[in-house]
Amino acid sequence: MTKIVQVECIPVSTPLKKPVIMPNTRITSIDSVVLKLTCEDGTVGFSDSGDTSSWYRGELQESIIGMIANVIAPRILLGEDPRKIEKIVGKMDLLVRDNNQAKATVDFALHDLKGKLLGVPVYELLGGRTIEAARQGWVLSAGKPEDVAAEARKAKDTGFALFKMKIGYGSLQDDIDMVHAVRDTVGSDAYLTIDANGFWSYEKALHIIRRIDSAGLDLIEQPLPHWDIEGMARLRAAVRTPIYADESAQELHNLKEIIDRRAADGLFIKLQKAGGILKSQRWLTLARLAGLPVHCGCMIGSGLEHSPSAHLWTANDWATQGLNESIGPLMIHGTMESHHIEPGTDIALNIPRFEGGLCYPNEGPGFGIELNDDFITRNQTPGKSGCLVKA
Repeated sequence: MTKIVQVECIPVSTPLKKPVIMPNTRITSIDSVVLKLTCEDGTVGFSDSGDTSSWYRGELQESIIGMIANVIAPRILLGEDPRKIEKIVGKMDLLVRDNNQAKATVDFALHDLKGKLLGVPVYELLGGRTIEAARQGWVLSAGKPEDVAAEARKAKDTGFALFKMKIGYGSLQDDIDMVHAVRDTVGSDAYLTIDANGFWSYEKALHIIRRIDSAGLDLIEQPLPHWDIEGMARLRAAVRTPIYADESAQELHNLKEIIDRRAADGLFIKLQKAGGILKSQRWLTLARLAGLPVHCGCMIGSGLEHSPSAHLWTANDWATQGLNESIGPLMIHGTMESHHIEPGTDIALNIPRFEGGLCYPNEGPGFGIELNDDFITRNQTPGKSGCLVKA
């Protein structure tokens, strides 16, 4: 039996070419955790947590490293067969409450490791390839209406199929003007959305949505706080624009409540939010049962962070019918296609191919990613230590 004999966590900070602006937030670097799981035969599976967020999942580099080093590694991983992902995920849920980003980071590395041990890409572990490449959406950082509209035009010309606007650059009127400016720029046939990240009250959401209804948005993502599922249901009944849930749709029981209350027309998943690839498959099954379409977001991360969603979104049949907004490597490097990224400037040496608004998962065993150890060493988060746990 192959066993895990070593677990290593490394905090990494990757600078952004262009800040990402969201309500009450200005992101200038991606603070993530790189995880390495080593087997007794020397095979290594690795993953990238993606950006940490105090307000989205409430997890930080320190909490992810601490949970893995103090609980998951010694009590679950060390001495275990990494191919038994279902068993390991079950133990994590039994011994660790919440901390889904930490669990997802472990799940990702296990899938990479299992693929390497079996000599197949991760998408083969998920049922095989359904499509060659996932259709991508472009996330527009909040800004002046004319600037956001210009970025949307460039994204449309590149081939992206969806354009998501973020709020919070200026006043409410600025947000409203931005929506109309982008719609005028990309045309009436473009798939256009806005994400409030749960920062509106019911009254504010109703006021704004009615003022932007004429722009013909295809959906509004998480207009109300994550806990206000009843408010989401009331809002959905009061407006004509479809309402999608992100922060509200975390665990399976949250999805069931959304379905039972008819609180959303669709859902957004982040694999870190769901707790990894295995739990995301359960998540997608419940969404499919309810007939709710699903789009995929990301925590913003490297080519390694993007890889789990790249493989899942080309394998899972229900997922392939939605769009994938996991564009972390492009956001980090300030470009819309991967061939513009300078070699050696990412956690992954071979970033998955982004081209023409599509993304292709890497071939090769596991995620097919080669780790850029020199970059990781140079960009270890200042003042923070990693951990190494051995059997």
